[in-house]
Amino acid sequence: MPLTYSSYLQLDSLLGLQRPLSDGPEHDETLFIVIHQVYELWFKQILHEVGHLQLALRRDDVPTVLFGMKRILCVMKTLVGQVDILETMTPLSFSSFRTRLETSSGFQSVQFRELEMRLGYRSAARTKAQPEGSPERARLEAILTEPSLYDDFLGLLARRGVPIPAAVLNRDVAESNPEDPDVRAALIAVYRARSDLAVVSERLVDLDEGLQEWRYRHVKMVERTIGMKMGTGGSPGAEYLRATLFRPLFPDLWTIRSDF
Repeated sequence: MPLTYSSYLQLDSLLGLQRPLSDGPEHDETLFIVIHQVYELWFKQILHEVGHLQLALRRDDVPTVLFGMKRILCVMKTLVGQVDILETMTPLSFSSFRTRLETSSGFQSVQFRELEMRLGYRSAARTKAQPEGSPERARLEAILTEPSLYDDFLGLLARRGVPIPAAVLNRDVAESNPEDPDVRAALIAVYRARSDLAVVSERLVDLDEGLQEWRYRHVKMVERTIGMKMGTGGSPGAEYLRATLFRPLFPDLWTIRSDF
C-alpha cells in the first residue's frame, strides 16, 4: 500500500487520542486535551533541539548553535501563544469536567521536568513527582549525571580561550547551574571583546527569558481559571507556579547586566 499523508503522520492514531471523560462530554474538555497534547508534542521537539544544540556546542559549531537557538525560541513563542487559546475556556466551563482529572496534573509532565533539567535547573527532588522505580523517574535521574546546556556553553567558552575556572568546569552536574564571580568576569570580557561568543550568550538569555514568559502566562492562566484553589492532583496550583517566576536558568548571564 502506497505511503499517504495520513499513514505517514499516523493520523488515525493521533486523532483517536482525544478521549474526554466527562458526561456529554463537556464541550471544552476536548480543547483542554488537545492543548495539553500539543504542549507535550512541542516539549518533545524542544528536547530534540536541545540535544542537537548540546552536540553542536561540544563540536564548537557556533553557526549550528545559533540556528538551533532560533528554532527553540520560535517554538517557545508558540507555547506562549497557545495560552491565549486556553484562556477562551471560562472557569465555569473548566469546573464542569475538572473532577474527571482525578490525580492527574501538569506537575507530572516528565518532558517539562526533563527540559528544565537539561537546561540546568536541577535537584534530586525534581525527579520525585514520578513513581520510584518507574522508567520516567530513571530517565530524569539519568539526566543528573549529564552536563546541562549551560555546562556545554561554558565548555565552548573554555575551548575558545575564555578563562572559565576548572572548579566550575568540573563541578557536580547534578546541581543547578552555578553562580560564580570568576565566570561573571569572564563573561563581561566576552561581551566586550568576543562578539562571536557574546551572541551565543545573548541567545541563552533569550531562551531563559522565553521560558520565564511562558511561566508567567501559565500562572496567570491558572489564576484566571481556578483562582487560588489547589491544583489538580493535589498540586499547589497558582501558589507553586508563582514561586517559579523570575528564577533564571542562567543567573550569571543576568547578574552581569549591572556591571557594564
